[in-house]
Amino acid sequence: MEKAIGLGVVGLGRAFTLMLPTFLQDERVRLVAAADPRSNAREMFSRDFNAPAYEALEDLCGNPDVEAVYIASPHQFHAEHVRVVAAAGKAMLIEKPLAISLADCTRIVELAAQTKVPVIVGHSHSFDGPVLHAAAMLNSGIFGAVRMLNALNYTDFLYRPRRPEELDTRQGGGVVFSQAAHQIDIVRLLLGGLIDKVRACTGSWDSSRPTEGAYMALLTTHDGAFASATYSGYAHFDSDELMGDVSEMGYRKDSTAYGAARSRILHMDAAREAQLKIAGNYGGKDYRFKASPATPYHQHFGPVIISAERADIKLTPEGLVIYSDAERKFVSTPKRPVPRAEVVDELWDAVRLGLDPLHCARWARATTEVCIAILESAQTGKDVALQFQVAPSRPVPNPDERELRDEYDH
Repeated sequence: MEKAIGLGVVGLGRAFTLMLPTFLQDERVRLVAAADPRSNAREMFSRDFNAPAYEALEDLCGNPDVEAVYIASPHQFHAEHVRVVAAAGKAMLIEKPLAISLADCTRIVELAAQTKVPVIVGHSHSFDGPVLHAAAMLNSGIFGAVRMLNALNYTDFLYRPRRPEELDTRQGGGVVFSQAAHQIDIVRLLLGGLIDKVRACTGSWDSSRPTEGAYMALLTTHDGAFASATYSGYAHFDSDELMGDVSEMGYRKDSTAYGAARSRILHMDAAREAQLKIAGNYGGKDYRFKASPATPYHQHFGPVIISAERADIKLTPEGLVIYSDAERKFVSTPKRPVPRAEVVDELWDAVRLGLDPLHCARWARATTEVCIAILESAQTGKDVALQFQVAPSRPVPNPDERELRDEYDH
């Protein structure tokens, strides 16, 4: 194998905390530098990885060991950070959402085209194994055209510890920018990417969390397919019950923990809540890295059911259930030993093999366009037509495609 990609990180917060198990376990990447305004996070990184940590992104980009930069800073800083990294000629892995305005998304798309640096946007749950498996199966045509899709997720997202800007929609807060970015990416990948119109409603039902905590969207495509996407982060019903009590991160849930999110922040003011979040993430006083135990389950983003012309397909944490004309069949999705290895797949393919990424800047702009349209439609009560939609740039590989084609292609 070629040498590992030297990866720098800007933003050692929650996103980095969640991706760290991947970076530690995947031999294709090596953490070589970081940038963060917090001195305690920088000190922890230098100690943990025997690598430099800078206050300024420009200094990180000047490090010759850095081949690619993981942009894990808050949403509102993505566009400026992309400008700096692109000017340095480094490849980029950018956390979703790409940005919080279409103007900033377009600037990123243009920078990527001008500099020809590889840009991958993720992690999002459209990288999950069963999602990629289903997309590849549908693209093969063995079940005919996709006609309808239902996706829903009920979580405690809004009641996890938050910084004030995470509860301010104008700064990229709320469930639409943070959570629809996952769900819409899944829906677009399974429908072929080209959403035509959006009609949506949003809910903001708790004055102490003054941002969107729920949405319901109807998406239509140019060829007549349609999808519903529903999300609630209000910490009541938990749709993991519909996923066999497997959590978003792929672990069995503790059913006795109901209500823990709300009770944890009860009676906290905004400053104390923000400190609680900082303390629990990388560099915080309460942060302790714990190696993730092996799990047989894939990560997921709630129930998804696809209706094609000759079958319905249900995504599960273990694979796909196919309801075809003649039978109901479970097809296992191979589980990778490294969590979120699919993200590193695209980074490796782009940096080492020169392949176009599936989750490129143009793809991510199209997903963000749908998210912004959800907010606009909810405000105006009207359909919103889209203009930046794109199809996937390349086919999604499917490990079981030959077996399925032999069985179902009558």
